This record gives sequence, structure tokens and C-alpha cells, in this order.
Amino acid sequence: MILVTGCAGFIGSHVAHRLLDRGEEVLGVDDLNAYYDPRLKLARLARLDARSDAKQRFRFVKLDIADRAAMSALFAEHRFTRVVHLAAQAGVRHSIDHPHDYIHSNITGFQNILEGCRHSSCEHLVYASSSSVYGGHTKLPFSTHDSVDHPLSLYAASKKANELFAHTYSSLFGLPTTGLRFFTVYGPWGRPDMALFMFTKNILAGEPIAVYNHGHHRRDFTYVDDIVEGILRTLDRPATPNPAFDPSNPDPSSSTAPWRIYNIGASRPVALLDYIGAIERSTGRKAVMNMLPMQPGDVADTFADVDPLAQDTGYRPTTTVEVGVARFVEWYREYHGV
Repeated sequence: MILVTGCAGFIGSHVAHRLLDRGEEVLGVDDLNAYYDPRLKLARLARLDARSDAKQRFRFVKLDIADRAAMSALFAEHRFTRVVHLAAQAGVRHSIDHPHDYIHSNITGFQNILEGCRHSSCEHLVYASSSSVYGGHTKLPFSTHDSVDHPLSLYAASKKANELFAHTYSSLFGLPTTGLRFFTVYGPWGRPDMALFMFTKNILAGEPIAVYNHGHHRRDFTYVDDIVEGILRTLDRPATPNPAFDPSNPDPSSSTAPWRIYNIGASRPVALLDYIGAIERSTGRKAVMNMLPMQPGDVADTFADVDPLAQDTGYRPTTTVEVGVARFVEWYREYHGV
């Protein structure tokens, strides 16, 4: 059985579907919190529950991963062979005003996941990190071989901490762990706090959109199906020690322990204004743009070097922004009856 945390979330629900597609038994957990409208999370769950081909292979448990006793009991009962850990408190800007949310979910919750995996002889833990760990890096593309010691938000710092916690457990207990640094994931069933959702909503309603950094951002927008493909490829390849690791010149992406860090992105940065243009073409509406300065904690550009992931797993993203945005807009219209 595979545990998927955050299974009612955007990426988690897509991962659960793909695992069920290939015949896996999946247990999903989520606390269904109100960071954004829980009705969207419940709708994602309903799609999983409605699968007639997986009635006996999918089970949902409402659970806060920061609840130590509940998590211990869950791992003791089920003995998961592998874990995909996607539950977290998301959002760079939210972390500025609500820092304790990130300690609760992203630190305490992750610690409970590690302890559960350690005591249940889990074969592999794959967990979500973030491109946010690169902070204000200006060297592009972002490489996992470079250090990431200057985060610009508490969210980014919590994800960096996850990578360090995982290394400790891999080193002390031999637990295979792989962290995936996600780059701006988008697609159907996406989060309402993400740019694509907000832009589409406002453009269809004829309302202005807030365009930060005066539209000068470039983002490595990555379609959700490409992300899920990378997660599954990684999950099927448990982390192993790097035999070429040199302690006198340590590589930040590998170790003498069974621990790995990868970027997972499209590796094709797109200017924010071009992204908005794709939305305009898909909706058939012109955007009214309110140009604003960059927000605290944000970065100008992101660009993933995914060569290590490609070399180790064969991962290659295939979905263009034009195609991915059109699929999202089609879903948005159907879901909201627009």
C-alpha cells in the first residue's frame, strides 16, 4: 500500500489517480483545512471515491499530519511500502503573516512522516520540496548542485529544512528519501491562490488582474501531468548512496546516504506576459492588467535544470504552456459553469 499525504490537494489528487490507474492500493490523508475553499478539496476527493475501478483500492482518512499520535497509529496499522508526501502549508505570501502554520505542517508534520517511515521500514519516501529554496539566486538555470542557504520566505526555509531533516534520517537510519523541488505547477483542479486560477477567474469576469514586478517575471511553468510523471518515476527508483560523493567537495544534491534532491520542472521559462497571453487566447478575452511592484519574498525568474532527473529516471516534460493553459481553462469553465 502507498500513502499519499495531501491527497485532496491539487498535486496529491492527481498522483492518487495515476497510482490507481496502474493498479496500486492507495491510502490518502488530508486535513481538509480552510487555507482555500474546502469544497474544491472535497470535489477532488469525490472524483477519487467515484472511481468504480478502484472501490477496494482507495481509502481516505481525514488527518492532520502534525498530530503525532494519530500519525503513529496510522503507520502502525498499515505498514506502507512507499510514501508520497505532498501535504504542506503552501504559499510564499501567506507565510509572511502566518508563520506558525508552516512550523505546524511543514516542520512538525514532516517530522511525523519521517518517524513513521523509519519505524515501518518504508522502502522509499518521496516528498515535495520547492523551487522557492533557491531564494534570490540569479544564476540560471537553478541547479541542485548549487547551495540553497539564502531563502527569502519562511515557506522556502521550511522546505529547505525538510531536505535537511530527510538527510539526517537517511544517514542515521538508512531510510531512502528523495526530495523534489517543484517549479510553478499548474493545470486542471489547481489551487485558487495560484496565478492561473486567479487570472482566469478575473479575465472571464471582466475584472483587472494584479501583475506583479510589472510583468517582468519569468517562470518555469510546469503542467501537472508532467509533475506526476516525474513523481512516479522517482517513486519507483528508491534513492541510493552516491558512490562518487566527495566529502571534501560535497555535492548538495546527493550523499553517502540514500538521499537525493532533484528539480522537477518544464525547464522552459515563460515570460509572465506570454503566460497571460495564453490565457487570453484560451478564454477569448483580453486581460485588464494592474501593474504592481514585486512582492516581498518573491523572486524574478525561475528555471529548472532537470538533467539529473532525466538521466536517472528518463523524465522529460512534454506539455507546452499553450496546451496546458487551454486544458485548465476548459476545466475551469466546466467546474464553475462559466
